[in-house]
Amino acid sequence: MASKTPHADSMTEPCESCGRETPHTVTVELRTESAAEENAEFSREPYRVTTCRECGGRRAQRMNDA
Repeated sequence: MASKTPHADSMTEPCESCGRETPHTVTVELRTESAAEENAEFSREPYRVTTCRECGGRRAQRMNDA
């Protein structure tokens, strides 16, 4: 049976921007959190970045927060 979702290759999740359950593109980015150049290599943290395919809203969440 064929899927009836608009983007069968994606997962849906709640979108904070448009307030609906929509398909999102999900990526992982390494972001530097230190302003000091000498410590920058030790301050990279992974973030899960989601972009709503309906409204374009983006959300980033640090992945290793407790």
